[in-house]
Amino acid sequence: MRTTKRMAAGTLAAALGVSVLAACGGESDDSTSSDGAKSKSVTLVAHDSFAASDSVLKEFTEQTGYTVKVLKSGEAGEALNKEILTKGSPQGDVFFGVDNTLLSRALDNGLFTPYEAKGLDQVRADVRLDDDKHRVTPVDTGDICVNYDKKYFTDKKLAPPQSFADLTKPAYKDLLVVENAAQSSPGLGFLLGTVAAYGDDGWQGYWKQLRANGVQVVDSWEQAYNEEFSGSAGGKKAEAERPLVVSYASSPPVEVLYADPQPKEAPTGVATGTCFRQIEFAGLLQGAKNEAGGKALLDFLVSKTFQEDMPLNMFVNPVVDGAKLPTLFTDHGAVIDQPKTVGPEKIAENRDEWIQSWSSLVVK
Repeated sequence: MRTTKRMAAGTLAAALGVSVLAACGGESDDSTSSDGAKSKSVTLVAHDSFAASDSVLKEFTEQTGYTVKVLKSGEAGEALNKEILTKGSPQGDVFFGVDNTLLSRALDNGLFTPYEAKGLDQVRADVRLDDDKHRVTPVDTGDICVNYDKKYFTDKKLAPPQSFADLTKPAYKDLLVVENAAQSSPGLGFLLGTVAAYGDDGWQGYWKQLRANGVQVVDSWEQAYNEEFSGSAGGKKAEAERPLVVSYASSPPVEVLYADPQPKEAPTGVATGTCFRQIEFAGLLQGAKNEAGGKALLDFLVSKTFQEDMPLNMFVNPVVDGAKLPTLFTDHGAVIDQPKTVGPEKIAENRDEWIQSWSSLVVK
């Protein structure tokens, strides 16, 4: 099965030899009461990259009386498939981590009980993709973009690329490494970005140009970033020669955060004209044993407390108006004003065909 959840920037932190805090609530007994009145805990089913500060989860418990149990269930696509298989008898109460590339699959399978979270009116309108039915609540965004090794381009006295079109120019021949769109979420996101940029009739021609310009395709984000990308501090391959890689707009802040000593400037940059925006959602699972606790948790996920905790735990951006980004992000992160997007319905209708066509063109 292909990987459909991005490998969060926290994986980069792990590659740099540090630990990223995983969110786990304390143990408590569950009640099977349908209204959740007697439950002491609420279970959040999430992909493996979910993380939150202990102090933030403790604040939720103090506010509501519910302890959060986090059940990590694999990559986003794997976790979603597990919930589809257990539809009606879910593993938990709330599911976190379905993104806009998989949203239609989740909604078409009727996984969620509609609920309009308190505070949803403070969430930006552009990410509220199910605003008429409220089956899912938007929680965060992240941008898949080409990153570049600043030192390489400075040494070569070459301006780094900034757009999709730039990547096909002779000056950048044999410099780009991307992930396999059939196996990797960043790879799929980058493919979708090219579909958005060049349209149904033009994206295949664009990839033919990239192939002719020496693009390298590897299976995973870890392989691309940590083995082939020359700008990765966590790199394991001494002969890494590719100064361009598909990663995230949040990767430069992570490079700074886990460097010792921390540099004044991030060693990597972002080609801001190559970005595809992912939106992650959470929803109340149909058949949840603790609906009341699940609703309270959804409310909390769009609170400023949780939203402002996310960037340094999951390296994603808040969706609530007024939620502040940490200085690390404002100083070293890239602002993506015009990310590429593709509607969930169009993705659902064409995803498999696009991947098959891409594989035929690029992976032979």
